[in-house]
Amino acid sequence: MKDKNLKNRKIVVAVTGASGSVYALKLLEKLKQVNNPPEEIAVIFSDTAKEIWIAETGQKYSPDYPVKEYSNKTFYAPFASGSSQYDTLIICPASMGITGRIANGTSDDLIARTADVMLKERRRVIIVPRETPYSLIHINNMKTLTLAGAVICPASPSFYSNPKTIDELVMTVVDRITDLAGFDSNCFRWMEND
Repeated sequence: MKDKNLKNRKIVVAVTGASGSVYALKLLEKLKQVNNPPEEIAVIFSDTAKEIWIAETGQKYSPDYPVKEYSNKTFYAPFASGSSQYDTLIICPASMGITGRIANGTSDDLIARTADVMLKERRRVIIVPRETPYSLIHINNMKTLTLAGAVICPASPSFYSNPKTIDELVMTVVDRITDLAGFDSNCFRWMEND
């Protein structure tokens, strides 16, 4: 379901220490290109995520408008409170550590606190785990989050668009995430692109 009549959207993208920085990189690029892009995009990195970002992309992350980076070690961010007008949290990639902490209500950093706020306020929370295989603990944590209102969107690429490059394959996941976030991602759709 698209939110075409939502104006001035504010979203949070959290990047954690799971492998898959390319998903976050492409997601941030895509969010600036969608029809009716968000007015504000807040980004939070876990410490490990920054190291993995450099290892996997070969570059340091540096935000540009309309992206603003917040430290994961502080709660001095608007979306740490339910009074904020941020409407969506996307955790991409999501480690099983952050998934477990959120599922168990441990708001020990800004990422977990933001998820706690979004869930209690009944706003969109999209968790993109990049882990395989799943243990029963992982599955139960994801079940708990699903029951609390989150959407679990594993970083599982699709192949029906016949992607030719790694970037095209990555975009099959990113397009799905932007769809779930309520943006028109203008992407390939099964049996709709004849």
